Amino acid sequence: MKSILSLLIISLVNVFTINSQVAEKAEDARPILIGATLPNAELKDENGTVVNLHDVINDKPTVLVFYRGSWCPFCNKHLEALAKSQDEIIKLGYQIVAISPDDYQNLKPMVKTDTLNYKLYSDPDGKLIKQIGLAFKASDKTKSYISIKTIGKTTEILPVPTLMVINGKSEVLFEYVNPDVKNRITQKLLLAVLKNIN
Repeated sequence: MKSILSLLIISLVNVFTINSQVAEKAEDARPILIGATLPNAELKDENGTVVNLHDVINDKPTVLVFYRGSWCPFCNKHLEALAKSQDEIIKLGYQIVAISPDDYQNLKPMVKTDTLNYKLYSDPDGKLIKQIGLAFKASDKTKSYISIKTIGKTTEILPVPTLMVINGKSEVLFEYVNPDVKNRITQKLLLAVLKNIN
């Protein structure tokens, strides 16, 4: 019995170790699996105020988006598409939350636009992104581009663009993860998923 318990503990440690590593490229990322519980993490809102992830998503089913940053045109297009579907998503009982490794100072201009009516958060140093296995190393070229387009600290890592559906217990019910930054889940498919989960 002791050896089985030891083996189980070693296996769990290996899973968390794998997920906390940073992949060399997006295709090598190993995201958290459906059915797993998201770890708690400290995030920052557009004012730099620290909030806990579980306080944001517990007790409220959530469409949770991990995007590369305000500098990414494909991410901005996806966030705007979500905003257009927000009323339908809310009617189905969900909130929308988006997280990036952007410095929190870059959130304010996005939040002030009329197109986004949901919460954006900064994951400082990409700690959460690393923990859930979405992190990969930003190339030198990308880091240089980010430093020109943003203010504050330039991120060293990026998340594979991901959309998760989370229940009120922080458990992953659905995920769409695609290393091709141009390919995102369509709003039609997302709404179908949300209706099917309900």
